[in-house]
Amino acid sequence: MTRITQIADAIQRREPNLTTVIPVRIKRRGGRKVVIPAQEVPEAQAPEHHEPILNALARAYHWQRLLDEGRMTSGTEIARQEGLNQSSVNELLRLTLLSPQIVLALLAGRQPKTLTLRWLKNHELPADWEAQAEVFAGFDR
Repeated sequence: MTRITQIADAIQRREPNLTTVIPVRIKRRGGRKVVIPAQEVPEAQAPEHHEPILNALARAYHWQRLLDEGRMTSGTEIARQEGLNQSSVNELLRLTLLSPQIVLALLAGRQPKTLTLRWLKNHELPADWEAQAEVFAGFDR
């Protein structure tokens, strides 16, 4: 037996071992039921995640946790263990000083299009979060 239910903007069809989700809505128009496809996010509005920046953020926060917990004593020790250059580790550790709003924007894929990991590594950002926001406002979106 197949059971079809409408939940919010999706229709679910349930069978014993199969669940199919079709993003549509059913509306009544003039006594008839009409299937309306769910609205898709236009490509221009779809978030574009910059994987190198996300990977660098993940590494930086992991390394910072190692430092905070006392499992590592310095960026030099992290670099030695990871087989990386000390300056690369310290450049990435600076990413932990980004404001929470900027980090959330990066995680959501709302970073400026011209922002790159190379730029973040080569430019020391101000410690003040408002000043950071002004720097990031200068990029194109």
